[in-house]
Amino acid sequence: MPRVKYTDSDVSLMARMMRAEAEGEGKLGMLMVGNVIVNRLKANCLDFKDLRTVSQVIYQVQGGNYSFEAVQKGNVFYQRARGVEKKLAKQNLDFWREHPSKFALWYFNPYAECPPTWYNQPFTGQYKQHCYYEPIANTCEGAYS
Repeated sequence: MPRVKYTDSDVSLMARMMRAEAEGEGKLGMLMVGNVIVNRLKANCLDFKDLRTVSQVIYQVQGGNYSFEAVQKGNVFYQRARGVEKKLAKQNLDFWREHPSKFALWYFNPYAECPPTWYNQPFTGQYKQHCYYEPIANTCEGAYS
């Protein structure tokens, strides 16, 4: 049973996002980004209440800007999703979770050392250039399901 419900268009959109955000970090880096997308969809708490589709997560606006830099800058549409990214996206949607993104709801590239918190949420680890953050304990049970 998949972690979340999804369509073929969700797979393609998520694959493009994963590629746009983390292509330079290889397959594992793209999986980490994809995991955050799925975690936000599952969370239903904090800034991620009432998100019910992959598209709603990817196009979410917070503070007047899209949540993901690739959407803000438009490079999420750089190219069509390739088979390899679609396969990775399906892995995320179906089952894949791994540290440091396992329960993460946020990531970013600080172009420096990872700060110990991000919007007051604890640092869980780093993969290549991206720092990952999960919610404070007992504030978002959905992120852990």
